[in-house]
Amino acid sequence: MKTKNSISLLFAVLLSFSLKAQLSTTQKPTPHQISSEVAAIGKNAQEWTNSLKLKDAQKAKRVKAIISTHLKAVHDWHYSHGYQTVPAGINPATGRVLGPLDRQLLASSAIPKSVHENLMSGLRNELTEQQVEFVLDKYTNDRLTSTLNKYKTIVGDLTPEEESVIISNLKQAREQAIDYKTTKLAIEIFEIYRTKNEEYLISRGRNWAELYKKYIAIVEPPK
Repeated sequence: MKTKNSISLLFAVLLSFSLKAQLSTTQKPTPHQISSEVAAIGKNAQEWTNSLKLKDAQKAKRVKAIISTHLKAVHDWHYSHGYQTVPAGINPATGRVLGPLDRQLLASSAIPKSVHENLMSGLRNELTEQQVEFVLDKYTNDRLTSTLNKYKTIVGDLTPEEESVIISNLKQAREQAIDYKTTKLAIEIFEIYRTKNEEYLISRGRNWAELYKKYIAIVEPPK
């Protein structure tokens, strides 16, 4: 049997975001922390735009504004819709009591769809699809590639078809995760698609538990 804690820890490392000074799900921010985070939004938007190396200065200005607007909207929604806005209860799929992280995930997922749509349509109006993916990788610290490489290591003979399905799931996780402010919440989104990938590989006859056990023995050898 696979150990969920080990797997979660592995993917937590893989999917950590580049945004600095992120607060825990339940921590109430101070005015100084809010100010620092807002400043970081502008800095990240500028750095990510610069990384595109756009020759058109006006286009670069618009791209930066599109990214800044999205980051600020996610930031503001997170703090105006804390986990306390979701009543305590149980997860109907598992019967387990919803914890603060679960409740924050639900609260954050209610962000207006227009926030995401405005970002994606705005980027696609200004950039090529490859450049759009580049920006999404910046949001998530290019973890699609690093996570895919881990799958290739775990499943040494991954087929082109399997790789295609895994990439598709990871792209969905990446695009969905950008609308959640904190690393913990983003990891929860990726966890959904990690499970989908595992279930898919198992359906293909892969013994995921055994493959993962062998992988852990390599990356975490007994002391």
